[in-house]
Amino acid sequence: MNINLVLKALANEKRLKILGWLKEPAKHFSSSHCDVITDGVCVGLIEKKSGLSQSTVSQYLSQLQQAGLITMERRGQWTYCKLNQTLIEEFLAALKTVL
Repeated sequence: MNINLVLKALANEKRLKILGWLKEPAKHFSSSHCDVITDGVCVGLIEKKSGLSQSTVSQYLSQLQQAGLITMERRGQWTYCKLNQTLIEEFLAALKTVL
């Protein structure tokens, strides 16, 4: 884990909001073609909820994925996102040792 990369990803209000949604996917999303808790949240649902353009959402999700905060899995024509709780716990522990 690169702590600086995680901090950069967290430094954007919209990316933080996306992480908050992914923390409680059933509260923020519903889907007829998947279970948002077990399968993850379809990128299209994140686009709709955010009101941002497809390219902006893709860029934000890519930054979150590169930092390790989310995982993304492509299945057919859909890409699903899930919060990487393990990395988040590691990040919080690492932050405690630094501060």
